[in-house]
Parts: sequence; C-alpha cells; structure tokens
Amino acid sequence: MRTRLALPVALIAAIAVTATACQSSGKDSAGSDTKNTPKAASSVADYDPTPYDRIKDGGTYTSVGTFDDQGNPFNVNATLTASRVWSWYNADAITYSPTGEVQYNPDYFSDVKVSVAGGNQKVTLTINPKAVFNDGTPIDWTAIKATWKADNGSDKAYAASSTDGYDQISSVEKGANAKQAVITFKGVYPSWSSLFTTFLHPKAATVENFNKAYVKKAHPEWGAGPYTVGTWDTHSGDITFVRNPKWWGKKGKLDKRIYVNLESTAAVNAFKNGQVDNVSAVDAESLKQIKGLPGTEIRSGGSPFEYSLYLNSKSPLLADPAVRKAIEESVDRSQIAKIQFQGLDYKEPLPGSAILYSFQKGYQDNVSAVLKYAPDDAKKALDAAGWKPGSDGIRAKDGKKLEVGYTLLGDDPLDKATAGAFAAMLKAVGIRLDIRKADESDFSKILSDRKFDLFLSGNRSMDPFGARYLCDFYCSDRDSNITGAGTPALDKKIRATTEIADLDQQAAAANQVEREALRQYAFLPLFSGPSTYGVKKGLANVGATIFYNPLPETVGWQK
Repeated sequence: MRTRLALPVALIAAIAVTATACQSSGKDSAGSDTKNTPKAASSVADYDPTPYDRIKDGGTYTSVGTFDDQGNPFNVNATLTASRVWSWYNADAITYSPTGEVQYNPDYFSDVKVSVAGGNQKVTLTINPKAVFNDGTPIDWTAIKATWKADNGSDKAYAASSTDGYDQISSVEKGANAKQAVITFKGVYPSWSSLFTTFLHPKAATVENFNKAYVKKAHPEWGAGPYTVGTWDTHSGDITFVRNPKWWGKKGKLDKRIYVNLESTAAVNAFKNGQVDNVSAVDAESLKQIKGLPGTEIRSGGSPFEYSLYLNSKSPLLADPAVRKAIEESVDRSQIAKIQFQGLDYKEPLPGSAILYSFQKGYQDNVSAVLKYAPDDAKKALDAAGWKPGSDGIRAKDGKKLEVGYTLLGDDPLDKATAGAFAAMLKAVGIRLDIRKADESDFSKILSDRKFDLFLSGNRSMDPFGARYLCDFYCSDRDSNITGAGTPALDKKIRATTEIADLDQQAAAANQVEREALRQYAFLPLFSGPSTYGVKKGLANVGATIFYNPLPETVGWQK
C-alpha cells in the first residue's frame, strides 16, 4: 500500500510498530457525543529541528528496527520498515517538509524544471555531475528510466507496489547529456515528485532483481548516499550503517547508525537502560515508563498513520457484501480507539478516509457519509439474508455457522484487548469471531497470500498526495488492494481521478469515488493519532515529522 517517497503508502503491521496515541470520547459516526472532539487531528511537528552546522561530528545513533522480508520499497510486498532502512543507504533525492512542501536534494538533482506544452507535462531533472552509485555506475537518466519501466505496469512480471503516475508517463529520454532525464507525461500529473523521491540502480531494475534480490538482503553496491551498510546480520536482524567513503555530498554527521531488532517491551526497557536513543510510546503504559527519565524527553506530534480493518472479500463467508456491511456496522470505532489509547491525553475525530487526513486540505469524512455504527441494522440485514440465530446466539445458514477469523499478530496485551473487543461486538449481532494467532514475522506473507478473514493493519503516508493512492486501496485489479474487493466499473472511475490536473479538484473527485468504494464494505478506517517518542536529549532531527523525512546526513547529536 502506500509506501514512502516514490511509492504510495507503507504498510505497517498492526499495533506492533505503532507510534501513535489518541483518545476518542465521541461515539462513532452515528454522531452522538462529539462536542469534546476536535475537528481535526494534530498537525504539529516535534523532532528538534537543528541546522546541519549545529550538529557535532561523530557519535552513534541507536534505535529499534530491523530489515524487512522485502527490502525493495518499490515492491508490493515491502512495508514501512523497508522504506526506512532503504533511505539510509540509497538516494533521498526528493523529500517533503512536515506539511508537505516539495524539497529537492541538490546532491542528486541539481536542477528541476517543470513545464506544460500541448496539454502534456514535461519534467527535466538535471542530475548532479558527481552523483554515482557505489559500484561506480554514474547516476544518470538511465536510473530514472529504469525506475519508470519497473513501475509503470507495462510488464506484469514486476511486483510493483504502485503503478499510479508511472503509467501516465509516455517517455523518459536523455536530455542535453546523460546527466539529464526528460520525463514526458500524458496530460498533467501534479504530484509527479512522489514518483522519483528515490530511484533504482538499473541493475536492480530487472524483473528478477526487482522481485527477489532484496529479499532479506541488502545491496549496498547498488546504493548511494552519505551512509552505506556496515553490518547486516540476518541472524539477529540488527543493522549498522557507516559513513560512505564514496559519497560526494555533505558528510554524514554520525559515525554509525544502528538498528537493533527488539520487540516493543524489550525496546522500552532498552531505552530505560540507555541502550537505545529513542523509542516509540505505543500505549499509555509504555509512555508512563519512559516519561521523565533523566536525560530524555517526550516528542509528540501529528502523524500520517492510519489503522484500518481489512475484510477479505475472497473468503467464502465474506464474499457476501451484506455480511461485510453487517460486520462494519457492528464495530464501534470509538470504543476501539478508547481501548487503543486509554490513558493518553489526546483527542481527534475518527478517521473518515484512507487517502487524506483530517489535518489536510481537501479532507472529507467519507466513512460517515456511507456507514454508521448500527448493530440493530446489522441484525436486521443478517436476518434478511437468511442468517438465523442459533441456540448459542451465533447465526447459521444452510447448516453453516456465521464464523469469521481474526488474525492476531504476536502477544501484545493491547492487541489482545482489541481482538476481544471485536469479538464482543460481533457476538452481539450473532457473528462468532475466531481469533487466530500468528507470528509478527508472518505479516507480509499473510497479506501477500491473503491468508486472513479480518485483519487490523496500518498505513503511513510518506507524501502529501493522498488522492493519487486511491487505486492502491480500492482497485480490484491491484495487488495492493488486499481486501480483493472492487469492480471494473469502479476501477475506471478511480483511474479517471488521476487524470485531473488540479490537486484540489482531484481531491474533491477522489472523495466522491472513495464513498462509492467504501460501499464495497471491505475496508474500515479505525483510528489514527499522533506519533509519540521518548528521545535522548540532544538527538537532532528525530521524532514526529509528519511528511518530513530528514536526510540521513542531518541526523545526529547537537554540539
């Protein structure tokens, strides 16, 4: 789903890697007691922004993390983990400010020109003459072309995360010389920058390498940037990045950047013991444990995270839209939010869209427009569909019980409480929830193989152009639509929104189409919240950054 930079949105495993916190006191979209709920989520950034020249040279930054099964962020099976790790040893050519303004990195793109002629947009990227991949291959127009070819959908052998935007490019050609790429679009594509925030080495862009080369492996020789891989421990999952002697740009301030592979409870303890320099506060208990520790501070701000309930429309019982709608009507989203963030002093409205957040321009509450918390309506609909309650209260039809699975990753108490709440809500309307435990390491495989009935997972937007990702969530022919729902007719309407040149008009059209997509009743946004971290004092450019992705060379310790 949405992944970062050049891709859509990065999938994240349910609460296990959450960095959010919110408290909802209002009822669901039925509209009762919402007077104390703000109209929008927090849009505050809190990451101790510090200029490059005020960061000392040297030091080590250690945090919790590991590599992903699929390390190529352009691949459909990649998650947020892959995107974050990738950015430490590959190009960060385009980034965004916390509020979403485009920022070009001159170490990669020394000049960028955008023009429109004859109704078609042309983007000319002039690449820094010093830019080179670690294996000595010049970074030139062929890297841009290779990235486009792998992601434009023309060759279905590429397991691309998102073809949107790439499929609207008619050509990528050499400009004045090899260090200039001229990208021509069919029409105008205002969010073009999200396509080339990073790029692939041409050798990494073959079908075989695109799909398989980065599976539990790094390829620093195909990378570029101020840091490169020092150690990549496939046994422990730990990673160390060190300064790259082949880097031509601003020197990285840190000597080392270390990721240690720890579960959430161990991560909190490691932070308390001073073994890691920052940690996510995933719930009230973890926040309580890390708050007030000497030499540390809490950084909390807005977040483009969203967690949703996915209903597998290819599962036998869930193939019926009436059953899916009844399940969604039975879920009290405000109660789920309370469980998630009990004890945290934060409030926000329940999320109403997969593509935009309530703090963004153009956002509309599309969920409330098509669905409300209505368990009585769910009961009536199930009655009408022939699902009759049995002596145990569980409905049955044609001798088959109305029982659906819920895949629970790991053994986190908060996750268990959430699963229990879902079970109680569904039981009240006559649906039995079979909670099936799975290892967190199985996350990607569960989704790619669609081995679930109900699944709670999240997305993190890495750019502000949410409307461009409508197809990734809802198109029936898109692998990233893990619910499998949708229709060819709806796909056509979704794709028509990508051809709208004006971003405001595109968002308005996407909102209307999303309402139709939500009536597939296979996807239900549940909660969002701010990013909250415990951080050692003096660690600069780390924390709640919203759309900002600090360049690796700017991360370090204040002088």
